[in-house]
Amino acid sequence: MEHYQLVKIAHSAIAGLLLLGLLAHFFMIFKAKRGGDAAVLQRKIKRTRMISLPVLGLLALTLPFSGYWMVDKTALPLSQMWLLASSGLFALMVILGLLLSGRLRVWQALGETPAPTGLVRLCLVYAVLILVVLVAIMGLMGAKPV
Repeated sequence: MEHYQLVKIAHSAIAGLLLLGLLAHFFMIFKAKRGGDAAVLQRKIKRTRMISLPVLGLLALTLPFSGYWMVDKTALPLSQMWLLASSGLFALMVILGLLLSGRLRVWQALGETPAPTGLVRLCLVYAVLILVVLVAIMGLMGAKPV
C-alpha cells in the first residue's frame, strides 16, 4: 500500500504544481501588462513561451499516466462516463493550452509595439478557461467513480 500513497502524493503534487504555475503566470503577465513597460513584458512572454509552458505542458501530460497508475493500484473500477468526462476535459485543456501558446507567440512577435486589446483579452480568456478546466479535472480526481 505504500506505493499507492506515493503515487497519490505525486499525482496530487503534480496537479497542485500545475495549478500554482498557471496562476503565477497569469498574474505575472497581467501585472507586467498593467505596468506598461514593453521590454519587461516581452521578456516575460518569451520566458513563459520558451520555458514555463513546455514544463507545465509536461506536467499536464503526466496527469493521465499517474492517475491511471493510482487507479490501477487500488483496482478501482471506473465507469465509462467518468473516463469519458476526464479524457474530454483533458483534451480540451490541451487544445486551450495550444491556442494560448499560439496567441502568446503572436504577442511576442509584435515586439515593442503595444498589443491590441483583443489579443490581450483572448490570451486572458484562454488562461481563465484553462484554469477552469484544470479545476474541473481536479474535481473529477477527487470524486469517487461509481
